[in-house]
Amino acid sequence: MSEAFLLCMALVDSALMLFLAVYFIITLSDLECDYLNASSCCSRLNKWALPEVIAACAFPLIMLFTGHWIVFLLNCPLPLYITNRYLGISAGNIGLYDPTEIHNRGLLKGHMKEAMIKLGYYILFFFVYLYWFIYALLRGDATS
Repeated sequence: MSEAFLLCMALVDSALMLFLAVYFIITLSDLECDYLNASSCCSRLNKWALPEVIAACAFPLIMLFTGHWIVFLLNCPLPLYITNRYLGISAGNIGLYDPTEIHNRGLLKGHMKEAMIKLGYYILFFFVYLYWFIYALLRGDATS
């Protein structure tokens, strides 16, 4: 698999994760401003929790199997954190976002901060992948 193709896949994955992070921020801010009730907000966010885990883990696994160790190591922290949070859901909760607890203990602010950190992470890596992709195309790896 050529390096340019892998980086193109990384760009697509980062763009999808960017859109998902923006969706989470918008939905959480709608809850914060009382445009949504807690039940509908949490059901919307929980619907996208598993696809977020899959999309976050897909690209680092591809990089691991193709031997791009540095890119794999750079991408590991957030997917590991997201997977750990998803697997650590309490037995009584309906999902990662629980409507009965989202307003208690400042969870809404924590979820909003987490979504902002994810957004910054994916913006940073989107531009890193874009630079590497253009560099790989100019270097001539696209034809190999």
